[in-house]
Amino acid sequence: MSAPRTTFPVSAAPPWLRVAPALFLLLWSSGFVFLALGLRYADPLTFLALRYACVVALLAVACAWMRPRFPRGARQWGHLAMIGLLLQAGYFCSTYLSLKHGMSAGALALITSQQPLLIGLLAPAIAGERVDRMRWLGLALGVCGAMLVIVSRSGIHVASPLALVFALSALLALTAATLWEKRFGSPTHPLAANLIQYTVGLAVVAPLAWSLEPMRLQWAPQMLLSLAYLVVANSIVGITLLLAMIRHGEASRVSALFFLVPPATALIAWAALGERVAPLAWLGMALAAAGLHLVMRRRAPA
Repeated sequence: MSAPRTTFPVSAAPPWLRVAPALFLLLWSSGFVFLALGLRYADPLTFLALRYACVVALLAVACAWMRPRFPRGARQWGHLAMIGLLLQAGYFCSTYLSLKHGMSAGALALITSQQPLLIGLLAPAIAGERVDRMRWLGLALGVCGAMLVIVSRSGIHVASPLALVFALSALLALTAATLWEKRFGSPTHPLAANLIQYTVGLAVVAPLAWSLEPMRLQWAPQMLLSLAYLVVANSIVGITLLLAMIRHGEASRVSALFFLVPPATALIAWAALGERVAPLAWLGMALAAAGLHLVMRRRAPA
């Protein structure tokens, strides 16, 4: 006996969305630690393709059981596929290829941390959002804080122009995915939406891994632990939270959460791996937190 078909009402923000920012920040920041672990045992795009294949398999089983309602119109399918192309293929592929071509993790983080500023510049025209002076101040403080944390923790090194091109592509892809979701996102059950988007991502990443890498893969326990975390915590729960926050909130406010990703990653690495946190990083964390507070605060009604 199959489970009844389920729907996912999204006309109003669900109650759990109140804890979504903190949970997303924890899951997304922890993902960098697990990603570094997994890449010791696999080529980057091969690992990403394996990650997506596992996500698609899990979502396909869940959809077969839960029978969520899929989009009925070609336009809605197209918007979901475009978000998958921009986020799952464009952002993650560009990130991995930038690292593969010699970009240091610090330089990559420094470039992609500018995403909230791009959102602030483009959101008024594309998403119809108003970014006031106080929010611009918060965006500036947040970017400065994230940069201080990054510079204090890692070297800033660009090995080749191609690595820089891929890093900038990652920045643009993440920005475009955020604005596309805000502008064209539609009420869709998260299981159905994620299955469509990750299938698109897998269709792009798998051929790239096949053509660009020897597809090295070691089935070590540490690799399996990293894969399991990235599949469940980041790819399913984290991305669902991110897209839900964008759909129900303002793109500039949601993007400001990325200010705290470098500080949160530093704190997780300090607690889990014993990495030293430099005094400059603590200052950066304070600036990033202050910037996020200014961006997230609500304007008083006129």
